[in-house]
Amino acid sequence: MIVGRLLARGMLAGCAAAALAFLFARIFGEPQVALAIAFEAARHAGDVSHAHHAAEPELVSRTVQAGYGLLTAVVLYGTAFGGIFALAFSYAYGRLNTWSPRALALLLAGAGFLTFVLVPDLKYPPNPPAVGVPATLAFRTMTYFVMIGLSVSVAAIATLIAQKITQLRNAWTGTLCGAGIFITLIALVQFGLPDVNEVPEGFPALVLWRFREASIGMQLVLWSTMGLLFGVLATRVLTEQSSSARR
Repeated sequence: MIVGRLLARGMLAGCAAAALAFLFARIFGEPQVALAIAFEAARHAGDVSHAHHAAEPELVSRTVQAGYGLLTAVVLYGTAFGGIFALAFSYAYGRLNTWSPRALALLLAGAGFLTFVLVPDLKYPPNPPAVGVPATLAFRTMTYFVMIGLSVSVAAIATLIAQKITQLRNAWTGTLCGAGIFITLIALVQFGLPDVNEVPEGFPALVLWRFREASIGMQLVLWSTMGLLFGVLATRVLTEQSSSARR
């Protein structure tokens, strides 16, 4: 019963966080996408085959892509991760009940941002249109998701080791050892995975940099808002549950 209520609150928090992330992406990300598309159009202006392809009607206009399309994608992403976040919170709260719900929610939000976003993006940063070869799209997608899976696995391994050391020594030693193991293993993983460098010659470095900044910023807004909002909602649910149990 309590898990179901937390799951609903997590999805609600994810949806609300996604709305803020959408506004951030519209303000800071979409201008860089427009500049990247303009660069691609100028680069292929003399290409007859590309000109013929560009003359074909668009299935989805840029206005829809930057508006309803982006909003739908971000809301679905935020709602899905909000549900996963709530389940992770429910699992962790029963084992880390010395933490307040708000502090635990922020801790999990930070861990989620680190493992699902920051670490994978350090190896395979997001790119705007005109960056990347279409023929390697499947390979780039596969390596990115492999990086996410390895990041989550390494985080789980480091957490388990940190918990064991904490039981044997103390929390400070366990935390330091866990962080050191995480950083070491992630460095080895990123060194072992293949690099991808497909930025076309002449692409504006400032546009690429600002697009990647906007992408990271959008994720930061989403995860931090989700952690803050879910912490408030979870506190209310757990307080109500505690009050009902005492009656």
